[in-house]
Amino acid sequence: MTTSYSARPYILAETTWQAVRDSHYEVAILPWGATEAHNYHLPYATDNYQNDAIVEAAAKSAWERKAKVLVLPGIPYGVQTGQLDIKLCMNILPSTQLAILKDLCDVLVRAGVPKLVIFNGHGGNDFKTMVRELSFHFPKLFVCALNWFKTENKKGYFTHLNGDHADEMETSVMLHIQPGLVTSLSHAGDGFDKKWKFKAMHEGWVSAQRQWTAVSSDTGVGNPHEATAEKGQRYLEAVIGKVSDFFVDLAKTQREEFYKK
Repeated sequence: MTTSYSARPYILAETTWQAVRDSHYEVAILPWGATEAHNYHLPYATDNYQNDAIVEAAAKSAWERKAKVLVLPGIPYGVQTGQLDIKLCMNILPSTQLAILKDLCDVLVRAGVPKLVIFNGHGGNDFKTMVRELSFHFPKLFVCALNWFKTENKKGYFTHLNGDHADEMETSVMLHIQPGLVTSLSHAGDGFDKKWKFKAMHEGWVSAQRQWTAVSSDTGVGNPHEATAEKGQRYLEAVIGKVSDFFVDLAKTQREEFYKK
């Protein structure tokens, strides 16, 4: 019995050694998500499902425009230090993330890949200082971090704009990409969250980690009840378009041309 070969050449997990050996890639893309509670209606791997859907579609579009991009297998665990008392929120520390990144960057440098995009899908992950350290250790490798959930303003797509976890946006996206894993919205909590009492926090010049069980009774932050698959599709199409354009621009621009005159 024979089967047709359907591997996507921009997905490392599906690519053969012969194809990898004979190819040059300009940009490696590392999806980094989380495994955590998402209110009562979304699965623990919500961030990972969203990452995969966006990065695979964006990489496909970029590849079709002759951008030599390669999506690496993703990391499904993120920083959950504010959720240690929530059962099976799978925490890894930032120092662990940096150690993993150092090992993977070493592989990319030896393979001659000049650029890495850390594709982040979890608000608890913050790669800014890690990018600085990786730039010190691997000067030949350009490293950047992309937070997909900041690419497109939610205004104009959704009714409830103040949430950031299992809210109307995330719920709509999941209703579009993984509807079978979203329970009835009648089961969802209202996503009400308590706010910091300090004026400095609201003004943005002081930051701290939220203690999740002190903030939210259902682990959600933001009202999900007006979410629809149609809203999620429209929003994701805009996100994927922007992400794909960035992949193309990054792949086709040499480092000496990164800055405008």
